[in-house]
Amino acid sequence: MADKTTLQGLRVAILATDGVEDAELKDPRKALDDAGAKTTLIAPKAGKIYSMEHHDKAAQYNVDQTLDQVRAEQFDAVLLPGGALNADTIRVHPRAQEFVREMNQSGKPIAFICHAPWLLVSAGLAKDRSMTSYHTIQDDIRNAGGTWQDEEVVRDKNWVSSRQPSDIPAFNAAMLDLFAETHAKAGVRSRKVA
Repeated sequence: MADKTTLQGLRVAILATDGVEDAELKDPRKALDDAGAKTTLIAPKAGKIYSMEHHDKAAQYNVDQTLDQVRAEQFDAVLLPGGALNADTIRVHPRAQEFVREMNQSGKPIAFICHAPWLLVSAGLAKDRSMTSYHTIQDDIRNAGGTWQDEEVVRDKNWVSSRQPSDIPAFNAAMLDLFAETHAKAGVRSRKVA
């Protein structure tokens, strides 16, 4: 299990908007914060976003920055929580698509759960990648050229994915492992440059 210093200094972008699944935002963010990462909630609009617990409104979260205020090079990793409304809204946002394309192109880790792969599909990144998701969007992933697997967690290079809220404990562990590996490699690279 990650301790308070495992991800010290790691900057994680969390892309979400109204309708995000509460547990898929709250629990992974807490795991990242507890491991020492600095998380930034990024949304299309400033102010607050609301979360859902399945079909019911759950909570509100303060937006730290808007999509038009951030650049991929400011972050080391990205977390994409699910929730059908959230994912369906953010997937068509050009700046969100551009952001995940830039993160992926740089080889930075991307963790996503539930309906969140919709953004990766819309950004043109799913082809030849293996992942899981909420079962209702498996056709979208396959139609985009990806390989869908019905597993608690799927790791493919710089991506880690999970299906649904019940997978969050396994998702958090896999996300922390992926982010820590990448963080350790980045630390080695920066020491070599110095």
